[in-house]
Amino acid sequence: MFQTLPGFREFYPEDCARRNFIFSKWREAAKTFCFEEFDGPVLESLELLTAKSGPEIASQLFNFTDKGGREVTLRPELTPTLARMVGAKAGSIRRPVRWFGIAENFRYEKPQKGRLRSHYQLNADILGEAGVGADAEIIALLIHTLCSFGLSATDFVIRLSDRNLWLALLESKGITGGAVVPVLSIIDKLERDDPESVVKKLNEAGVEDADSFFKEITALAEIRSLEELEAFFSSRQVEQGEFSASGRLESWKALLEILKASGAEDFIRVDLGIVRGLAYYTGFVFEAFQTKGKARALAGGGRYDHLVEKLGGQPMPAVGFGMGDVTLNDLLLEKKIEPPAEGRADIYVVIGGADQRPMALKTVAKLRKAGFRVDFPIKDQGFGKQFKTADQSGAKFALVVGEQEVKDRGVRVKNLSSGEESFLTEEKIITFLTGFFNC
Repeated sequence: MFQTLPGFREFYPEDCARRNFIFSKWREAAKTFCFEEFDGPVLESLELLTAKSGPEIASQLFNFTDKGGREVTLRPELTPTLARMVGAKAGSIRRPVRWFGIAENFRYEKPQKGRLRSHYQLNADILGEAGVGADAEIIALLIHTLCSFGLSATDFVIRLSDRNLWLALLESKGITGGAVVPVLSIIDKLERDDPESVVKKLNEAGVEDADSFFKEITALAEIRSLEELEAFFSSRQVEQGEFSASGRLESWKALLEILKASGAEDFIRVDLGIVRGLAYYTGFVFEAFQTKGKARALAGGGRYDHLVEKLGGQPMPAVGFGMGDVTLNDLLLEKKIEPPAEGRADIYVVIGGADQRPMALKTVAKLRKAGFRVDFPIKDQGFGKQFKTADQSGAKFALVVGEQEVKDRGVRVKNLSSGEESFLTEEKIITFLTGFFNC
């Protein structure tokens, strides 16, 4: 028998219901914040991805040469598509752009807990607004989305950091140009690596006096308040060019004040241990983490002000986040958060026999046209089996079409919860059921 490919999932009806539950919450939250939904092609130019993330990204992709000789790839994320699409209409599009998308993404990597080769992801982004108000709005949407599942500040935290402050510190230590991204990647893994390993990697990256530098980055990564952040930078000379640490800390104050006013204060933690290894981030970065268990990341994002221009569009500031379905679903299962129970059918039509089937099918068609979910036995069955199936379907009512009902031009209606029965003529069926379901 054929097997599912490694890292991919099939969705049986109950699994599909959970997935659609997640999608519905994502979509509802984004629309509450007045974001518009977009989508793009599942197949993209390989060059689009390498332009964003560098040629090394190809080893993580499902890329190939198509029949037209083009180098293409299954999309690993939606952000490059977003940047391309917005850039193509940058001259006419209304700003700020507030878009969200729910897309299946593909990465050729080793499957493991929380990471598969195919996953669905919510992306939400604001483009065309450089102020911290956009960062705050994106973070507020992320919090609102997770809370919409019934999660709270005891379940997750938003760890807030700043690439600008890290870049200023690195530059003050003479780490510039091509050395920056490798060093940031090392810093991003501080929590997972032991000190000896980190120092060794810093030495390999060409950092002078790696032991002293390790103490410096550890001190910054462990900061958990704005006051500590101010004290750290006031004691160090990190003013570089147009960059001012004191000016940047004013942006921190403004962002935290907006988040506090938005009711997000309990979810926010200043945490410079978050760096986000991707090279295109340019300012505030953040990750949503579980606060219990293995404390896995649920979502992540930040500001990426140069990406649209880098991919050929106009200069356009941008900030956004991505939230995958795999880790989120694991958390919902741990918390026993289930989709609302919903039956397959609203109404089950019980058919007396072959002679009554024409009228029963006419009733089924009329009910479906009116918007009801209607099931019935495709082949002739006894009444007992039909009523058992009606109960299993979750239907609220069984409509019985038997010999007497056909003669009287109506149906017998049975409330499957209360057991109450009544007779309704054809003309009154829709009115009765509409009144019940609209209550």
